[in-house]
Amino acid sequence: MNARAQFSSKLGFVMAAAGSAIGVGNIWGFPTQAASNGGGAFLLMYLLMILLLGYPMLVAEITIGRHGQAGPFHALQKLTKGPGRAIAGLVGLAAVLTVSLIFTFYAIVSGWFIAYALEPVAGLLGQDAAATWLTGFSTARNLVFTLAFALLSLYVVSRGLEQGIEKWSSRLMPLLLLMLVLLTGYMLTQPGAGEGLRAYLVPDFSRVLNRDVLIGALGQSFFSLSLGAAVMMLYGSYLSRQSSIPALAAQVTLLDTSVAFLAGLLILPAMYVAQHNGVAIFAEDGSLLSSDTLVFSVLPALFETMGQAQYLIAFAFFVLMIVAALTSSISMLEAPVSLAIESTGLSRLKATWLMTALCTLVSVIIVFNFGSLFGLVITLTTQYAQPLVSLCITIYAGWVWQRNKVLAELKSGCPDVEQGLFWKIWPWYVRFVCPVLVLVVIIQSIGG
Repeated sequence: MNARAQFSSKLGFVMAAAGSAIGVGNIWGFPTQAASNGGGAFLLMYLLMILLLGYPMLVAEITIGRHGQAGPFHALQKLTKGPGRAIAGLVGLAAVLTVSLIFTFYAIVSGWFIAYALEPVAGLLGQDAAATWLTGFSTARNLVFTLAFALLSLYVVSRGLEQGIEKWSSRLMPLLLLMLVLLTGYMLTQPGAGEGLRAYLVPDFSRVLNRDVLIGALGQSFFSLSLGAAVMMLYGSYLSRQSSIPALAAQVTLLDTSVAFLAGLLILPAMYVAQHNGVAIFAEDGSLLSSDTLVFSVLPALFETMGQAQYLIAFAFFVLMIVAALTSSISMLEAPVSLAIESTGLSRLKATWLMTALCTLVSVIIVFNFGSLFGLVITLTTQYAQPLVSLCITIYAGWVWQRNKVLAELKSGCPDVEQGLFWKIWPWYVRFVCPVLVLVVIIQSIGG
């Protein structure tokens, strides 16, 4: 068997893992959650929940992956002795299947970003019919751009870990941060932005302990870091044994959270700028209008009020969304590709084409049955499968994997870990607290 590929640097791992975590959920999901749940109060609780659930779970997933030197299917089996190995394999398989299904609808949504990025170009060229087609909902448009996005993801993953995922993550992440900062800077100069800034940064402490705020922040912290979706375990398996997992996980968490925070600095003021320009944002009861379609309805309506700047701003915003989507989708696709390589011995190129074809076939089926399948697949994967897989992972990390072996794995990259505060807290925390917090996410998801 060939030696397992490794990230060429710690920075490469941080960029790839943070890129996987930083996706549409950060730039679209987090700001809409914040706007719907009290702005500053939600931000405060989100930061707390990232610390309480996100970071400890991220350490667990990366550690299991590096110990197993394999994707979730084989990595979880290596922790388990006797008849439990088959169940461990099923949990790993469920993680890979979940993330593969997430890719199928993610490719459709990301295809919309490509279409919306091309719309201002068509508008500038006077191609009004093309511009209307690009932003109008149709099976043909969805099909064309789903395939386009799937091919983009295929190109990166087929190049391998170092030349594909690491190289492109290291290019795309700085681009994403730069575009986010520039767009935020521009938006903050617009009339009405100040009100959005206050709503986002000044917490209403009477809402901090509100049930919806707490549950929303807990769920967002969980999904923000791609937990329970195979990818962090997989990226951990590509990590050198000389790397300190607690330190790298902290860097990934910090980068992911910073981007979510920055996205809030862009989107919430943008919403209030839109409101200032006559675009309806809130319903009479104060709830957010069209939170599900914020990116495709409210923001384009805002861009249209910006005169000649609208074309550049709209184009830049949707390119930002494509970049965020691509850094996540390549990790999603890598999970089934890696499993195919490990299990069948296929070359990376063949495995990538095979898995992309299978995932995209499911995407095409969803496109043709959009009304009945799109929401269903999202619900099955993100509300049920992802939290359930994560609960199983906490049980393996906290209860099945022997504590001395966990310590040995962590010490290989961080020899002094046993003496520090981290090791005094983390093992019992993952054993007792994380399962309870994940259970809350599951109960809320099923109840919601």
